[in-house]
Amino acid sequence: MTSPPADSGIRPFRIDIPQSDLDDLHTRLDRTRWPDELPGVGWTYGVPSDYLRELVRYWRHAYDWRAAEARLNAWPQFTTEIDGARVHFAHIRSPEPDATPLIVTHGWPGSIVEFLDIVGPLTDPAAHGGDPADAFHVVLPSIPGFGFSGPTRETGWEARRIADAWAELMTRLGYQRFGAQGGDWGAGISRELGRVHPGRVLGIHLNLLPGGQQATEPTAEELQALSPAERERTLTSWRRWEEWSRDSTGYFHVQSTRPQTLSYALTDSPVGQLAWIVEKFQEWTDSEELPEEAVDRDLMLTNVMLYWLTGTAGSSARVYYERAHARGERTAAPHAPSTAPTAVASFSGDPQIPLRHKAERTENIVRWTEFDRGGHFAAMEQPGSLVDDVRAFFRQLREKG
Repeated sequence: MTSPPADSGIRPFRIDIPQSDLDDLHTRLDRTRWPDELPGVGWTYGVPSDYLRELVRYWRHAYDWRAAEARLNAWPQFTTEIDGARVHFAHIRSPEPDATPLIVTHGWPGSIVEFLDIVGPLTDPAAHGGDPADAFHVVLPSIPGFGFSGPTRETGWEARRIADAWAELMTRLGYQRFGAQGGDWGAGISRELGRVHPGRVLGIHLNLLPGGQQATEPTAEELQALSPAERERTLTSWRRWEEWSRDSTGYFHVQSTRPQTLSYALTDSPVGQLAWIVEKFQEWTDSEELPEEAVDRDLMLTNVMLYWLTGTAGSSARVYYERAHARGERTAAPHAPSTAPTAVASFSGDPQIPLRHKAERTENIVRWTEFDRGGHFAAMEQPGSLVDDVRAFFRQLREKG
């Protein structure tokens, strides 16, 4: 790696939330105006009041933001301006000088908080029982509009534009060749990065495959052409997609059409912001009933805090609007062929199950791994499995030469 040029515009950053912001949060939590709810309906109408009241009580009286802030500040963090947008990122260098550069991208309703448990094993495998040859220099950017990269100030921040910004970010850091990893929006951005900048991207590791699900009911002819295992997986993928489309896309339609209207409620009410996000952790994690069965409660609240403290509920939602209304040559092409070597890690609890026979139509699949535990937030739910698969994929690429 070479040092960033002196005029790269990269500035050190440290999270330092004023106590007055925390006091304001506590006041708002104390004065929450609670709605009524139907008895005995559980999660079917949304987040249940008894669950949310207990979570809010914990948030107000037991959760420690300063401890979370200190943990995040253990990472070297920076900001820079790219294409008119502020980009916040953490850059954690490995002690291994020949480590592989890797840019890891979160999604919605996630943040760089998702990666707190995977950075150590990725950057310093020797300290975590691994092979030093599998080390990475890790770059964790916040998507424009999210957290400390927000808010955005102009339209058009869709996956293709973000991918171009990531390529520029890696240039400024002195990385000409690098790998990428992501889930949710991070998967779409990482895939686009490999598709549009194939000469710079070593490989793409995804724990969600954009467009890789069975989104229409499979015909008898389609199923007949598949192996028994892939046939059953296709049916499962269709059932999950059908259920998700019927019951779980309200957030998607609102954020794709009226993110500004939504932003008033979520920016004014911390309980509203909490409910909007925690519902997705309940639905998308590999849990029986409560999201805390799959992810650490404090990490989930820290993730919510990045939205609340930065006031980016609306600007983070805009990425859905930009995708739904994208036009022109800077638009992502999720179904266009990609030549980048690609690994897919599929976690069984994710509502969107990818299919290999569909993926191979457009992706250069060189590794495919199916896990029987874990869901949409793989780095939080099954950090060890995700780290192992990322290491194995890039080791495979190194050995191939």
